Amino acid sequence: MKAIVKLMAGAAILVTLQTAAMAADMVVGVSWSNFQEERWKTDEAAIKKALEAAGAKYISADAQSSAAKQLTDVESLISQGANALIVLAQDSDAIAPAIEKAAAEGIPVVGYDRLIENPATFYITFDNKEVGRLQASEVFKVKPEGNYVFIKGSSSDPNADFLFSGQMEVLKAAIDAGKIKDVGQAYTDGWKPENAQRNMEQFLTANDNKVDAVVASNDGTAGGAIAALDAQGLAGSVPVSGQDADKAALNRVAQGTQTVSVWKDSRELGKRAAEIALELAGGKTMEQVEGVQTFNGGPKGVAMQSVFLKPLPITKDNLNVVIDAGWISKAEACQGVKAGSVAACN
Repeated sequence: MKAIVKLMAGAAILVTLQTAAMAADMVVGVSWSNFQEERWKTDEAAIKKALEAAGAKYISADAQSSAAKQLTDVESLISQGANALIVLAQDSDAIAPAIEKAAAEGIPVVGYDRLIENPATFYITFDNKEVGRLQASEVFKVKPEGNYVFIKGSSSDPNADFLFSGQMEVLKAAIDAGKIKDVGQAYTDGWKPENAQRNMEQFLTANDNKVDAVVASNDGTAGGAIAALDAQGLAGSVPVSGQDADKAALNRVAQGTQTVSVWKDSRELGKRAAEIALELAGGKTMEQVEGVQTFNGGPKGVAMQSVFLKPLPITKDNLNVVIDAGWISKAEACQGVKAGSVAACN
């Protein structure tokens, strides 16, 4: 029996060593849509750490918000010897030729955080409809009736519609009952805060500043909306949602100008994406990836093999969670916060 156990242990070690040796020869190319958002640096660090642990090489390119540049970026990553690709798409449709090229060359692609509706792509993200539900729920707790504005994400990113769909699941009954009035909704080109601010300014003007709540789809758009509210002396009196747990947003949550930031621990997302990229490059099929499920909820209804991670809403009441997790320091989260106003800052 002991001999069998030793043989099994030896086999397991051999498999681990073989996997590490295989990964050591691998190159994973990451195509970023842009580095505008604070969180992508966190994601990148997690991907790099996971690849380094496996002995694999990391190469990357920044498309700088250009769908055209991202196409050439992916071609460049392939020419540099990438065995697998992780792609954060600037435009989920425009990226299609690059995905087809990778597939033709047998290079697996992991669609990172944004849906690329192509069955040759593995999709990993957080449950974005649930993010939308959590955003709307937290705002609704504060303002169960009144004039609502919806600052949506980029129209070229399917996540914008997933989020809005989740938000509507929570708010539709109140809208239908006349308790909530939708007084403005707009996509935010490129998810850029300055575009969100411009949209918010227009909605405030159109409604004579009579806006009671803002459902913004991420922390960047929330920041833009809050800047517009602040200019009218409304910051802190109008609940605003966000997501990504950006440091500036968490500080706004502590100060009371932002109601919630839905935390998606991108350290875990980056780690899993790197692991999956290596597994697929090493010969695993998509169906063999741990936690995989079939998702066909995209605009085109394409069946995608996917992994979804769970998000968590962060408010004043549980701000300690992100501090305790080392996501943000207490000093960063609590800067400028009035003493005794937030438990996590005491």
